[in-house]
Amino acid sequence: MQESKRPRPSSGGGVGWLVALLFAATWALAWPVHAAPGGLPTNVAHTDTSPEWENLRQRLFASRRIDTDSGKVQLIVPLRAAYGASVPVKIVSKLPQTAELYVRKMYVLVDKNPSPVAAVLDLTPELGQADFETRLRVDEYSHVRVVSELSDGSLHMDSRYVKTSGGCSAPPNRDALHLIGRTVFKLPEPVKMNAVTTADVTVLHPNDTGFELNNQTVMFIPPHFVRSIKVSYDQRKLFDAELDFSVSENPTFRFNFVPHAQGELSAEVEDSKDGRFSGRLSVQ
Repeated sequence: MQESKRPRPSSGGGVGWLVALLFAATWALAWPVHAAPGGLPTNVAHTDTSPEWENLRQRLFASRRIDTDSGKVQLIVPLRAAYGASVPVKIVSKLPQTAELYVRKMYVLVDKNPSPVAAVLDLTPELGQADFETRLRVDEYSHVRVVSELSDGSLHMDSRYVKTSGGCSAPPNRDALHLIGRTVFKLPEPVKMNAVTTADVTVLHPNDTGFELNNQTVMFIPPHFVRSIKVSYDQRKLFDAELDFSVSENPTFRFNFVPHAQGELSAEVEDSKDGRFSGRLSVQ
């Protein structure tokens, strides 16, 4: 995953503070919103392409065919999101996870984000059903896409156009930095043995993008975000998620698993500063 780099203002007493302030003001005016000629686009179709998507497609999938009409995956995202730093995203797979055919990988993409590859999920049949919910940062009007790769090698995509902005520059909540890395599981519904069961995993983390200004120092907050979450049940892999800062602060994933007996949900987490964390939950 590529991280977008931007020059940072340097500090140097009162002069440094003034330079930083001027830099921030200039940046706010100069950083493009990438609007279409004549204003922001209003009639973009959910299925449209974009130059950013064409570049991503070539980089990630080369010349492989991507089916956009199979209906094997559905992406649910609001057309207008109230807060660009926390856009709810739901991915619904239209087939169960079986040994014969299952979703083995998912790519979650935001075309116009500074880092457009928000997440790459490596999945197993242990999920039972490859449905996911999370929240993303969306920096400007953009398509959000999910590409689902099945175990037979076929690729299937759904996309939605989202109207929101500012997701990568909105300052995160910095009131509980001492809790960074705390990893928590939650079961929103009773456990169903030998059946698909829903669970949540949350990592408390600011997921700093490097594009946020500290309101006190008027300096850019260095990037610091969750890089990976590896989730298993009873020592059997459910999914591995490779992430970037396009996932919202306090990254949360709602997922499924099929418990065949009492066991333990576990998560191993790593962030971009080599911080390593873990979480556990006993399932009975």
